[in-house]
Amino acid sequence: MAHTGTSAAQDMDAIYRYQRYIYDVTRKYYLLGRDRLLAELQPPPGGSVLEIACGTGRNLILAARRYPEVRFYGFDISSAMLDTARAAIARNSLSDRISVAAGDAAEFSGERLFGVPAFDRVAISYALSMILPWRTALQCGTDAVAAGGRLHVVDFGEQERLPRWFRSSLRAWLAKFSVEPRAALQSELASLAARSGTQLRCEQFYGGYATYAVLEKPRWPVSDR
Repeated sequence: MAHTGTSAAQDMDAIYRYQRYIYDVTRKYYLLGRDRLLAELQPPPGGSVLEIACGTGRNLILAARRYPEVRFYGFDISSAMLDTARAAIARNSLSDRISVAAGDAAEFSGERLFGVPAFDRVAISYALSMILPWRTALQCGTDAVAAGGRLHVVDFGEQERLPRWFRSSLRAWLAKFSVEPRAALQSELASLAARSGTQLRCEQFYGGYATYAVLEKPRWPVSDR
């Protein structure tokens, strides 16, 4: 996952230096919607997929298995998480199809990191709630999508239809890992879609537990006429 900047990288390494070994086992119980995101990526054969804040590489590995004709890329600000990701990718014999690098979600360049100027699909899975300049990261993610491509986002929602005690307990737990659900996520997505000329599909599920959104870029420039 990622904040931004050198001190944030150190913070993330401190949080995940040991957590990374049990991250995938524990997070599967409350990072809901990740597998739906992977199922709906459906990149074109020969296409490219970027995951912003790829963490342990869990999503990249599952996606690479699901879409064998696609090239995958991911970056993270935490060197500890990247160490785990590289080991997992190699263990699954996917090093020839998945590339990972150190990068900042709020100021990255696909060209600089991977030699790829734009991607057919970009995914941000439960990372915006850990990135302080999350609006900037969302804009950067949209900018990295190729014409006709899509940005897929899943993250914590406001849990407005869930019991108050559950919301309070969940937020207290998340705060221990520097995670804060973004109350303005849906409105920012709508604003971003309007600014960028993308088509937005956004929904909440599990009583508002999570927000899932897809922004799709047009294949051709939007005419001013």
